[in-house]
Amino acid sequence: MPFRVLKDALTDGLAARLGRLSLPRRRPIETPNFIAVASRGVVPHLTPDNITRHTSFGGAHMALEDFLDKKEPAILNVPPSQSKVLHSFTAFPQHLATVLGPRRCPPVRTPSGNGSKSLTIWTSNGGASLTIAEYATYVEKLQPDIAVGPADLFHTSPTPSKKLVRMAERTEDWMDQFLLDGHGRPDRLRDADVAIFAPVLSAPYPIQWQYLNSLAEDHAGHLSGLALYGVDILPEVTENHESLVPLARLSMQLPPSPQDVLAQVAAGIDVCTIPFVNSASDAGVALAFQFPPPVAGVAGDLQGPGVTAATATPRPLGIDMWSPDHVTSPSPFVEGCPCYACTKHHRAYVHHLLRAHEMLAWTLLQIHNHHVLSAFFESIRCVLETAPGAAFREYVRSFADTYESEIPLGTGTRPRVRGYHFKSEGGEGKANTPRWEKYDENAQLTTASNAHNQTENGGDEHEGQWHATLGCHSDAQQGSTK
Repeated sequence: MPFRVLKDALTDGLAARLGRLSLPRRRPIETPNFIAVASRGVVPHLTPDNITRHTSFGGAHMALEDFLDKKEPAILNVPPSQSKVLHSFTAFPQHLATVLGPRRCPPVRTPSGNGSKSLTIWTSNGGASLTIAEYATYVEKLQPDIAVGPADLFHTSPTPSKKLVRMAERTEDWMDQFLLDGHGRPDRLRDADVAIFAPVLSAPYPIQWQYLNSLAEDHAGHLSGLALYGVDILPEVTENHESLVPLARLSMQLPPSPQDVLAQVAAGIDVCTIPFVNSASDAGVALAFQFPPPVAGVAGDLQGPGVTAATATPRPLGIDMWSPDHVTSPSPFVEGCPCYACTKHHRAYVHHLLRAHEMLAWTLLQIHNHHVLSAFFESIRCVLETAPGAAFREYVRSFADTYESEIPLGTGTRPRVRGYHFKSEGGEGKANTPRWEKYDENAQLTTASNAHNQTENGGDEHEGQWHATLGCHSDAQQGSTK
């Protein structure tokens, strides 16, 4: 069993627990903790060497659909080596764990739902079907550290419907096929150091009772953890299925804010999957929260621009680096933060990089934001270790009172998204702004004329600005204005 519970903090209705997830040849993951979310095998904006030097998360979630862009995927052509195929192909740091699932986090909505014997996935070439047998074969070949079992999930809406019963039945059948139809597959996966996490749907417990009972009675010996797409079901799972209690709990219910992360930890989640770190970095937002929440006026107080000890709460969860307030600011992203980005660079620099659309801006933000989240979970573990459940609950309430409920959206331009990242819905505009526009000569002449008038009215001090505006026109035109 790769997971071990170190301290069960089940007091006053609090189900949080301390543990350690030890995977062969990987750095142990102290829990509660989080894993990063990768895109096409890469944590966005971070190279493997930067991950090793400047981050401390324990692993990353990768989606199989990201690699199935051809009839013969390139990932299957990796020559045998001492490391696992998924690690070799992605050049992922050897001390970190890989978590492989069929779909991305969050997944792009597919045009149609899953079939009775296959998952519908969204690759860079569009929609495709992936049978359960094919997924199991890929897991055996790629050898991730953790493989999430196939689940029949909603493809159009998270709203419950009459399909819930069928979804639970399909998931049960798919897990049976994944584990039992491979002629000793669980043993081969165990020999290859692949831990299997069984999916648990976001559906009421009575609908999933038969499936969960099957996991507890027939498959518990093959499982290392549960991948929960709905956290609310945990109390009933632990109460009614004793053999599933010692398993690691990976949350696939994606939290939109740190308040939701705290709620998942309090419910008993061991490892969280958190894509809002990537989205905040893409938006040019530097995360600025800590747990327990800071006390106003105390050294190390993390606060955004314009927030002082006397300022009323709530405080922002992040700082928009696109804001013109940072044009000349020599301050670090967050005061007191010891991460590489905050100790080596300042707000004015990253603001300039964002305005220039330099990739380094998002790299520095990713380094900072992942550090903030790592420190957040480290503090959670410290509180659970040293304080009783009542103190943890009080800190959670104080955090909710101290900070805003949503992470700032950012006011600038995000990096360009690809088709496998985003699928527009009816009535939505384009996700990417056009890089080039049709040349409009009349508009250019109007701009030049306005600049000429400003120069005549403003004198020589604006002459340089006017010439810059007319850079695309002839030297003769520039000379005539002089």
